[in-house]
Amino acid sequence: MKILAVCGFGVGSSMILKMSLETVFKNQGVAVEVDNTDVTTAKSVNCDAIFTSAELKDEIQSSVSVPVYAVKKYMDKTEINTLVTQFLSERRK
Repeated sequence: MKILAVCGFGVGSSMILKMSLETVFKNQGVAVEVDNTDVTTAKSVNCDAIFTSAELKDEIQSSVSVPVYAVKKYMDKTEINTLVTQFLSERRK
């Protein structure tokens, strides 16, 4: 499974989000590949889900066919765990 962590330029905050996502998926026992990238690249990468900020969600969502989740606090493992659980639950349907 491939997950994208996305921010405006694909370096700073998306790297922090990537590390948080890797930890949460690992704690849930789910093997994933998490890449961090910028908005433009995210629109053309084949992946299973995208995690980003609320400010970028609508722009990305309008250009992709995978679920996009808005994260408020990139280091908040509880918030990210809730979103990852939601993604995994929706994926199983």
